[in-house]
Amino acid sequence: MIVMSAVTALVLLALVTQVGIVAVQRAFPPQGRMIEVDGATLHVVDLGPREAGLPVVMLHGASSNLEAMRRPLGDILAEDRRVVLIDRPGHGWSSRARRQDSTPQIQARMIDEALHKLGIDRAVFVVHSWSGALGARIALDHPHRVAGLVMLAPVTHPWRGGVGRYNEIIATPVIGPLLAYTITLPLGYVLAESGARNVFLPQTMPDGFVKDSATPLLLRPREFIANAHDLVTLKEAVAAQVARYGEISAPVTIIAGEPDKTVSTNIHARPFAAMVPNAKLIVRPGLGHMVQNAVPDLVKAEIETIIGKIVPAQAAAD
Repeated sequence: MIVMSAVTALVLLALVTQVGIVAVQRAFPPQGRMIEVDGATLHVVDLGPREAGLPVVMLHGASSNLEAMRRPLGDILAEDRRVVLIDRPGHGWSSRARRQDSTPQIQARMIDEALHKLGIDRAVFVVHSWSGALGARIALDHPHRVAGLVMLAPVTHPWRGGVGRYNEIIATPVIGPLLAYTITLPLGYVLAESGARNVFLPQTMPDGFVKDSATPLLLRPREFIANAHDLVTLKEAVAAQVARYGEISAPVTIIAGEPDKTVSTNIHARPFAAMVPNAKLIVRPGLGHMVQNAVPDLVKAEIETIIGKIVPAQAAAD
């Protein structure tokens, strides 16, 4: 009797999840175009004037999608510049063929290919959190593509501990998909608001952020599993690339806060800045993890500063 009740409950939760997937995807449809690359289809939103000098490419962190970078920062930048926002492979409306393609190295290759297809030879990359490791990897493996790098609360180094027991379970074969396709979406609807508020601390989460950032897309099973794989493989991935950071030749600006309860500035931003030859570190007291939301004007100013240094240097080289 207990087994039958459990099976019935799982079946009902699976049906609720399927209905929820349809509802979420109708509420947050894709806003851009799809670009096929080796191993993935990437969703790209292209904003702003095409002729306005160096474009800006924006890459979001874990548990999110390109809308987390678009509002307000991407929209502000697009008033003056071409801004390309990309859903990382497996996130938002981007797919990836293999869940194992979760590392910065593989995703860097996919993004490089997408930019080539867009006709973008060089760009300034603005990366947040998980994508700190990705931005660093693009600068290492595809240096011709990176004119400059602006990193917001970036992950760059190995850290003590894990990434949460639930992510580890979701990344486990059989058990993980079983949970993802039954309880994750209904449970996530209950917890999404409070979880997002915690990431903003000590800042206050803007009203409507969960909806405006299309955060519920994360609760779809295939994306939730992809996100878990990204997180559980990240420590090993950054450990493998950390010794190479001194090779990064592009100008880099890192903006981080204290206290950032999500990504430690002392473990990541400060050591990274010390290793990269052309790095500028800005640490703001009282600033939390969502740098692009808390201080968008500062981020824009630093992007313009870095472009102001790149363009004369490029002209002199030509």
